[in-house]
Amino acid sequence: MNENIIESSINFQGREIKLQTGKLAPQADMSVLAQMGETTVLATVVAKKATEDPGFLPLTINYEEKLYAGGLIKSARWVKREGRPSDENTVTARLMDHAIRPLFPKDYRDEVQVIVTVLSVDEENNPEILSMIAASAVLSASSLPFSGTFGSLQIGYIDNEFVISPKVEDLNKSDLNLIVSYLDGEKVQAMEASCNLLPDEKVKEAIKLGYSHAKNLIDFINDFAKKVNKPKEEYVSFSAGKEMYNEAKSKFDKQIQDLVYNPKNKEDYWNTFDQIKAEAKKYFEEKYGEDYSENEVVIALDKIQSMHIRNLALDDKKRIDGRALDEVRKISSEVNILPRVHGSALFSRELTQVLSVTTLGSPANTLLRETLYGEEESRYFHHYVALGFSTGEPSRLGSPGRREIGHGMLAQKALVPVLPSLDEFPYVIRVVSEVLSQNGSSSMASVCGSSLSLMDAGVPIKDIVGGISVGLITDDKNEKFEILTDIQGAEDFSGFMDYKMAGTKTGVSAIQMDIKLAGIPLSLFDTILDRSKSARLHIISEMEKTIQKPNTELKEHAPKIQKVTIAKDEIGLIIGSGGKTIKEIQEKTGATLDIIEEEDKGIVAIMSTDIESIEKAVNFVKKLIEKPEVGKVYDGVVTKIFDFGALVEFLPGKEGLLHVSEMSDEYVKNVSDVIKENQEVQVKLKEIGDRGKFVLTKKFGK
Repeated sequence: MNENIIESSINFQGREIKLQTGKLAPQADMSVLAQMGETTVLATVVAKKATEDPGFLPLTINYEEKLYAGGLIKSARWVKREGRPSDENTVTARLMDHAIRPLFPKDYRDEVQVIVTVLSVDEENNPEILSMIAASAVLSASSLPFSGTFGSLQIGYIDNEFVISPKVEDLNKSDLNLIVSYLDGEKVQAMEASCNLLPDEKVKEAIKLGYSHAKNLIDFINDFAKKVNKPKEEYVSFSAGKEMYNEAKSKFDKQIQDLVYNPKNKEDYWNTFDQIKAEAKKYFEEKYGEDYSENEVVIALDKIQSMHIRNLALDDKKRIDGRALDEVRKISSEVNILPRVHGSALFSRELTQVLSVTTLGSPANTLLRETLYGEEESRYFHHYVALGFSTGEPSRLGSPGRREIGHGMLAQKALVPVLPSLDEFPYVIRVVSEVLSQNGSSSMASVCGSSLSLMDAGVPIKDIVGGISVGLITDDKNEKFEILTDIQGAEDFSGFMDYKMAGTKTGVSAIQMDIKLAGIPLSLFDTILDRSKSARLHIISEMEKTIQKPNTELKEHAPKIQKVTIAKDEIGLIIGSGGKTIKEIQEKTGATLDIIEEEDKGIVAIMSTDIESIEKAVNFVKKLIEKPEVGKVYDGVVTKIFDFGALVEFLPGKEGLLHVSEMSDEYVKNVSDVIKENQEVQVKLKEIGDRGKFVLTKKFGK
């Protein structure tokens, strides 16, 4: 074996995890090939030295799934290359970012890119979890100043038992899909979960349970990094100098302290803070001229502001808007505020405001996604939109960013457990949350708005879902902690945690946590979850003042749907040659027909805003699949005249011969004397011939 190749392995939950470096991607600062079962990923990291301070760490995390990893080729006819990452892949990249970003030094500004590419997948081992492990390993073993190896794992809850690292196929029957990253010393670094209304106490158990298993992964990755033995490089620090900070503090500390300690609304608060910044910039520019750095001044003032916000919470147990630490902002909500749409709701938590709009569609409008395991369909999707005006700033319009995708997916997960089945409610459902104003926790406001909007639309959800964000303040030594319920913008900026949790009165449906620290003590999570649950119950009680249960009827302009179940071999009959029959039905009735093929049957979904159109189409379909019955009387139409009789279409697509002798009890000399083409006639099926030919009569007897 090549002497440059370094390998390590561990048996984790009965499966071997292998890490290897030195063979692939030699020009990267570090590359790691990770394998679990036959699932294989390649993680790489590169960095570019910073020449100026952008004011943040320019870190990019990319998670790339290639269809070849699952032995698949893109189904699109004209494009075979993979396109932009799916929303699910973006969420995975964000989860890695949440774990990684806080573990770099605060003054580090080099441009860093981590790319994890899925090379191969089996049906047991989750490539997302392996990618998290590989990302931790590649950074820990690299020359970058990364200071915190993390261990990531997945926890399920199947048949009332917790399962560490469940198989991919088993997640379909799990009431919990929790992905957690831990640090040494019993700390939690990042978290993402979808739950089937799991009780809060069970979520607590799961979070605590995961650490002991993740500790094995942390030790394994650390041992691998030691074997690689790559020295960490020195970097250029981009932090406000002590002299600048001390002078800014001596000159402007009192103004900032007065701002923080005197409750103000968001607009007044930031206007005042902007005035202080402008005054400070002018002061330093006049004093130092070209040696003055505007960026350093802003960093220093932000640092002073954050210090006072933290001290206010830690020492005085107060907040900048005057609320108690566990107090939720004032809530208001409305439903049915837009005309013509299928459902709408406005949810406000003081300055945070979200308009959620529901649209109902045909079951054929499902979202089809190509994954590493084949095609998957979704009948519910939520889109989160936050344009610049929501923060009082101009913005460029275009494709949604990672934050919008992540928030949309989080709200989507939150509502899935309460949605009715397709049999109960045969619609595809889309909810769009237009964020009209942002001041903290707009993602959880979109959860609340979506719940209200769905009920307004008449979607029979099982329960109301609410959500809340909980923050955390700590001191410089991470010895004192205070938890803040319902954080607003300034607290989010100055705080160290954004723990979002959604659910009903009885259980949790979704979680996302990102932090700015090197880990949150595991011991704090009982309090964090208790505080979150209490706020969630309060918010739901406020939502119930607006609407308590779903409307029993759909809105006037919402489509109505009826389903007709047919045999699988009758699908072609409904469609017709080249779609001729289904087009004819739609043209004649004004309804829209969609055919859904299931394993042993077909379902014709008939949709229209007009009930009469639906009834016509239902009748048409039923006649199409009706089996002709001897002795039964039918309403038919004459399609052709002969000297000896006429052809009559008595069921759609089914014609029979009405002989001249069967047209009347009396003698008929000329067919045309008693019957015309396109004439509607009532006939009885007299018999079915040996060759399947239908014989009709107008002699009904007495």
